[in-house]
Amino acid sequence: MLRREFVKLIASTAAGWPLAAGAQQAKPVIGYLGATSRGKDTGMLASFHAGLKELGFAEGQNVTIEYRWVEGRYDQLPVLAAELVRQQVTVMFAPASTPAALAAKAASQTIPIVFTIGADPVAAGLVAGLSKPGGNVTGVSILINLLSSKRLELLHSLLPKTSAVAVLMNPKSSNAWPDLKETEAAAKALGLTLKVVEASTEQEIANAFAGLAKEQAAALFVIADGFFRNQSGQLVALAARHAIPASYPWPEFADAGGLIGYGANQADAWRQGGVYVGRILKGEKPADLPVMQATKIEFVLNLKTARALKLEIPPTLLALADRVVE
Repeated sequence: MLRREFVKLIASTAAGWPLAAGAQQAKPVIGYLGATSRGKDTGMLASFHAGLKELGFAEGQNVTIEYRWVEGRYDQLPVLAAELVRQQVTVMFAPASTPAALAAKAASQTIPIVFTIGADPVAAGLVAGLSKPGGNVTGVSILINLLSSKRLELLHSLLPKTSAVAVLMNPKSSNAWPDLKETEAAAKALGLTLKVVEASTEQEIANAFAGLAKEQAAALFVIADGFFRNQSGQLVALAARHAIPASYPWPEFADAGGLIGYGANQADAWRQGGVYVGRILKGEKPADLPVMQATKIEFVLNLKTARALKLEIPPTLLALADRVVE
C-alpha cells in the first residue's frame, strides 16, 4: 500500500515538471534596441515601464527585457538587431531612432516591432500607412521633422536681426536628411541663410563648434539625431562656452542648460510605446495597430542661459513657452 502511494506521488510530481518548464519558456521577452546608452535612456525607461504596467506587465515578474545599446554607433545596430532575433525575442522595441527601427525591420519580417521615431514612418519605409501599418511594424511618430519649421521660426523670433543660422547634422543618420530638407524650406520662407555643419563623432562635434566660434556664428539649429541626444552634455556645454544661442529638438535640452528646447514630450511617447508593446504581448498584431501621433508638444526656454548670452526674450515669445527654466 505504501509502495503504491509512493509511485503515485512520483508520477504526479513528474507530470508537473513539463508544465512548469513550459510555463517558464512561455515568459515573453522584449528585445530593446537602443541607439543611445543606458545612462541616457534611464529617465525615459521609467515611462516605457509605466506603459507596460498599464497592460499588466512588469520586468522581472511576468516579462523579461534584453537590452542592447550602440551608444551612437549606428553601424552596430544591424549586428545587435540580429542578435536579438537569434534569441527569439517576443517583440522588439526601437525607441527614439529611425536607424534602430530600420535595423530591427531588416533583421526580421515576423517578430513584432514597435518604434518611436521623429521621421515620417511611411517615407522611411517602416510602414505601409499610418492607419494601416501592415506587416510586423508599428509605433509612435513624435513629429520631429514636421516641427522643424516651427522651431526655426521660434529661434528667428528670438534673434530677429540674425540672417544666417548654422545647422548641425549627423550625415550618418537617415533621419537627418528629411529633417534638413524641412529646415531648408522653412529658412527660405523666413529669408534665412543656412550653413550646414556635419558631425558624427564626439571629436567632430568639438571641431564643428570650434569652427562656428571662429566664424562667430550668430545662432545654431541642431538637427534631431540619437547620437546628438546621447551627447547632450557636450552640445550644451560647447554652446555655452562659445556663447552660441542654440535650438534643440528635445525639450529636456533646455532643462539641461540649452537655450531653446522644442519638440514632442519624449516621456509620453515612450509610455505610448510601452502600451503598444504590452498590447502586442497580449496578442494584438502590429498590422492592426495604427501608428500613434505624439500629441504633447513642449516649448521650453532657459532664461538663465538667455541672460548669460545677454539676450532679451520678447514678451510674445515668453508667453508662448510651456515652461521657462530660471
